[in-house]
Amino acid sequence: MTSSIPAVEGAAAPAGHEVGRRARGGPSWVARWAARAGGGAVRVFLVLVGLFWLMPSVGLLISSLRSPAEIAESGWWRVFARPAQLTFDNYAALLSNGKVMGSLVTTAAITVPATVLVVVIGSLAGYAFAWLEFPGRDGWFMVVVGLLVVPVQVALIPVAKLFGAVGLFETTAGVVLFHTAFGLPFAVFLLRNFFAEIPRELLEAARLDGAGELRLFTRVVLPLGGPAIASLGIFQFLWVWNDMLIALIFADSGHPPITVALQQEVRQFGNNIDVLAPGAFLSMVVPLIVFFAFQRQFVSGVMAGAVK
Repeated sequence: MTSSIPAVEGAAAPAGHEVGRRARGGPSWVARWAARAGGGAVRVFLVLVGLFWLMPSVGLLISSLRSPAEIAESGWWRVFARPAQLTFDNYAALLSNGKVMGSLVTTAAITVPATVLVVVIGSLAGYAFAWLEFPGRDGWFMVVVGLLVVPVQVALIPVAKLFGAVGLFETTAGVVLFHTAFGLPFAVFLLRNFFAEIPRELLEAARLDGAGELRLFTRVVLPLGGPAIASLGIFQFLWVWNDMLIALIFADSGHPPITVALQQEVRQFGNNIDVLAPGAFLSMVVPLIVFFAFQRQFVSGVMAGAVK
């Protein structure tokens, strides 16, 4: 009896050690294989989704490199069977089209000031609402938040009458002012919430060192709010560059932006595809360049806002 006890304990000990070793070793090879297979499946799925979303852009690029007769004859995917049909004649014709190229200049003349004004005014107002004390601050901020729900279509007729009375209708300045006015509520709301998350101790330390409000804003708040400001600038730039409704109503019909110029190239009984395809792709490339140039700041601003 007594001699069998150590034998039983000795026999049970290895089994216990094996169970402990398996527990300490983490998941089994089946679980690890399933995790790896699942991760690979997710990557494949994401790649397929990305290719699906890129397909219209690829089709537009290939169509812009084909002649109108070949576009009318077959789909853009036939180019993989006959790559010799690709040509840059459409882009050469586009560059010689003064109306379309002038529309790109008009679009830049509208987009750049509208973006800069929204970023500058929104930053100043966001800082004021976040850290300055003045009468009615919370009430005015609620007014700004309420303006976020006002649709653009509601203001088209009143603003058109106002611009007509002051001589801003069908002018580049009028389009810039319209985009600035409707971009400011979102800008103030976004930047105020971001600036409010800056530690108060940091601002108080700068004030103790003798920094005034302007110096505090330019040396402390703006560098810390760089990601949010970059995100705002990208949003505003894309919105103004791709806008057609406001440009169609308020812009000068003789010097329209690119969206209106391409719309005017649509013929009565067909599309001027040799101008529309390269023009549409060219107008799409500029926002893509801006986005990828500030991609890191954009992601940082979005992630910071998500964490806060």
